[in-house]
Amino acid sequence: MDFITGEIIGIDKPLGWTSFDAVKRIRGGIQRRLGVKKFKVGHAGTLDPLATGVLIICTGRATRQITELQEGTKEYVAELKLGATTPSFDLETEIDATFPYEHITEDLILETLPRFTGKVMQVPPVFSAVKVDGKRAYSYARKGREVELKAKPLEISELELLSYEAPKLTLRVVCSKGTYIRALARDIGEALGSGAHLTGLRRTRVGDIKVDECLSIDRALDVIANAPLTFPES
Repeated sequence: MDFITGEIIGIDKPLGWTSFDAVKRIRGGIQRRLGVKKFKVGHAGTLDPLATGVLIICTGRATRQITELQEGTKEYVAELKLGATTPSFDLETEIDATFPYEHITEDLILETLPRFTGKVMQVPPVFSAVKVDGKRAYSYARKGREVELKAKPLEISELELLSYEAPKLTLRVVCSKGTYIRALARDIGEALGSGAHLTGLRRTRVGDIKVDECLSIDRALDVIANAPLTFPES
């Protein structure tokens, strides 16, 4: 492996890990392999700690491709719970309100989902990294301060109902960069005349890199530790 010229490594990020946690572990493995104290490693597209799946990690000069890789289409499998909302729109925070959901049928869901496909405007979650006056929105939200976020344009090219067993709803989402699946859960809940929050999220594809092709953290570290090394010509 030529870590200096650059490698692009697909990682299946574990539940509970931040994207930085994964980068740190991979960087540490490369530093030990090369016998250096510093080495450039980055990721193309943050994945929340409560989500699993595809995280693209770039090494050396391949970090120059991060911006391009981030533009790739994303695919997710999302689990929603109807009838309840949380401030963060997922399990990071406790339920703050409950709503009836008995009126929601599979037919109603199928009638509603097309409203969220194509080019749409989405208001990001307040518990997000969106910057407001130079600070991350979540820094205000965690202090209980209200912030007003503007809707942003994005594109959802596919939105497929995989299963519905009330109050659990599972969707496949294919979308552009910048889409918050947590916010999509909020909006779908409201459109169904109820509330909803995200209870599970797995990113199954970024661009051409599929989760089935990705390595676990342990497997990636094993490959790094044992693969033959090559170095760029000086």
